[in-house]
Amino acid sequence: MEYIVELGKKAKKAQSTLASASTALKNDALTAISAALRAGKNEILAANAMDLESGKSNGMSESLLDRLALSEKRIDDIADSVLDIAALPDPVGRVKDGSVRPNGLSIEKIAVPLGTIAVIFEARPNVTIDAAALCLKSGNTVILRGGKEAINSNKATANIMRKAISDIGLDENCIQLVENTDRETANALMKLNGYIDVLIPRGGAGLINSVVQNATVPVIETGVGNCHIYVDKTADIDMAVNIIFNAKTSRPSVCNAAESLVIHRDIAAAALPAIKLKLDEKNVELYGDEEARKIIDIAPATEEDWGTEYLDYKMSVKTVGSVEEAIEHINTYSTGHSEAIITSDYNSAQKFTQLVNSSAVYVNASTRFTDGGQFGFGAEIGISTQRLHARGPIGLPELTTTKFVIRGNGQIR
Repeated sequence: MEYIVELGKKAKKAQSTLASASTALKNDALTAISAALRAGKNEILAANAMDLESGKSNGMSESLLDRLALSEKRIDDIADSVLDIAALPDPVGRVKDGSVRPNGLSIEKIAVPLGTIAVIFEARPNVTIDAAALCLKSGNTVILRGGKEAINSNKATANIMRKAISDIGLDENCIQLVENTDRETANALMKLNGYIDVLIPRGGAGLINSVVQNATVPVIETGVGNCHIYVDKTADIDMAVNIIFNAKTSRPSVCNAAESLVIHRDIAAAALPAIKLKLDEKNVELYGDEEARKIIDIAPATEEDWGTEYLDYKMSVKTVGSVEEAIEHINTYSTGHSEAIITSDYNSAQKFTQLVNSSAVYVNASTRFTDGGQFGFGAEIGISTQRLHARGPIGLPELTTTKFVIRGNGQIR
């Protein structure tokens, strides 16, 4: 598709200058973006209102509408996160390792930008800004391809950012938005070898699987979040209730929300009624095994429930007899995102953190903290559930690769 090829050419041209941009210039650009977003609130909110109206007309669920919605506070929070990124150390040029060989050669391993990054994502207009800011700070040009549900919001924010960086002397094509949301544009990005250095999908299982299966460019696989909370037999019940309520209901539409509750049978009779009572405040629907259903009045769980990312006020309940059984269940059905144990037993906590195969593992805390901002990264493009160089929140360091620089004084081999 010629349109996508042209975006690739512009990104490559801009990349040659962005890669060598000073930290000060990149930070000035981010500061300008933050200020421009605040100044452009009315424009952004008007565009977002169009997307929300369209979403409602098309029967979009409340949880997905929440993902799509912007407000003055959310825009301020996003603008603040851009400033947080500006305040972080520049990852480019950092010497990661070095040595001097017996022959006198000095070898340094240095962090450099990946190049041009494409991001394909769904109805999350904040991703447009987070991804652009992170890529800019790490010296990467970016091509953003959001879903049609957020196209008006994405156009507004992308235009504001492009003008902001142009005004301070950077090529506006460091940030580009695919304004055609036909499926063909996504397919073209997946196969834009020679222009795209890495592709990052962010969204539901369908989008991620499509990218992984069809892309010919390198992919950093982000994951859906079938996140578990395991309540061990020694758990503080009040703590468990509060953590589960937060992890499930604070924002059920996001990937770090808890979807599955696993509970030790020795504490189930005491804990499950208290947990259900609190979740009833948000009308959370629970689907449990036979043991859980003998304690609380909930619907029966199917095999499918154990592996479902609901993104809604729904949660599965599995009863187990040991921490080992909990770990086995979680590793069987988890998507590798985030899992938590609520326990007062040090050995159980150690075993859980060592053997659970996910990118973020918590002890006595909510899974909702799996977030670039909460981890001190300013923001993140997504949560990687793969095992390659990027795992967990994808922040600035994960958006660089390495180059070896070798200095000599005439050595030959």
